[in-house]
Amino acid sequence: MRDFKNIMQSHLYWKDSNWNVSDSTYTFETGSKIEFFSTDNGDKLRGARRDRLFINEANNIPFDAFDQLEVRTKQFVYLDWNPTNEFWFYTDIKGKRDDVEHIIVTYLDNEAVPPEIKQSIEQRKNRPQWWKVYGLGQLGEVEGKIYKDWNIIETIPHEARLERRGLDFGYTNDPTAVVDVYYYNGGYIFDEKTYAKGLSNHEIAETLKSFEQVLTIADSAEPKSIDEIRTYGLNILGADKRAGSIRQGIQFIQGHRISVTQRSTNLIKEYRNYLWRVDRDGKIINEPEGGLDHALDAVRYAMSSLAPKKDEKARLMYNAQVRQRLARNQLY
Repeated sequence: MRDFKNIMQSHLYWKDSNWNVSDSTYTFETGSKIEFFSTDNGDKLRGARRDRLFINEANNIPFDAFDQLEVRTKQFVYLDWNPTNEFWFYTDIKGKRDDVEHIIVTYLDNEAVPPEIKQSIEQRKNRPQWWKVYGLGQLGEVEGKIYKDWNIIETIPHEARLERRGLDFGYTNDPTAVVDVYYYNGGYIFDEKTYAKGLSNHEIAETLKSFEQVLTIADSAEPKSIDEIRTYGLNILGADKRAGSIRQGIQFIQGHRISVTQRSTNLIKEYRNYLWRVDRDGKIINEPEGGLDHALDAVRYAMSSLAPKKDEKARLMYNAQVRQRLARNQLY
């Protein structure tokens, strides 16, 4: 929406009277209308029809969402994505329908790309996998990707057992992320429950109370928030964030078979873009890039609490802490 408004204003086309803020729609003088909405809005997926549809970052939405939208679109659908890995377009659309055209577009096709951005992109030609995806627009697996081969599933099996809930705090700039962790058939299933900005501790607590109750592991950098949420009768502890805990948590997750529900759109997006940092010489550093990792942090907090502690003293102390807090709060 921001790009649309900026472009319209720069060409002196924009009229405030044509913009409906509550519906996120702009109506042109001809009667044509453009509407912006998120695939999180189920009513938009199953509701009104349209002539044309554009889906941005199609690899980050579930196939079912595309299916609901496409069948209600009269003329044609555009999809765009960075081909970092295979998703439903390659498995369920390409080669299986006779009305599909697949076009590869790169930075060279964008006449408006600034020279400094073009130069920055071309400086990465020495990174074959990165260059294959972002330079050539070809399907690949971005080098330095931290997690790989997660399986995206439609629903949580009935036999799956809810083990933990992870919570990463956010507010103005970052979202609060809540993810459930299930154990099933020797592996783990992640299910995104909440991903929203502007949630107060009271709203977080009320949200957690609406879910099936299980021990929540939260970012221990906010002990005051954890204590406040605990006053609502919730079973919540701070995550272990000692030196090396991030790498240990990542390694523990990497060592297991992981599935994620297709409705976990933000978690899936983070998973596909979660990379190791690279130094100035292009070498991968054993430290994750920060930024788009809120749901993944929640996952790591929850999973780390399930990992066996290598240090026996640390393990006993942590287990004692859990028992003491649970007993004190009389939650079990």
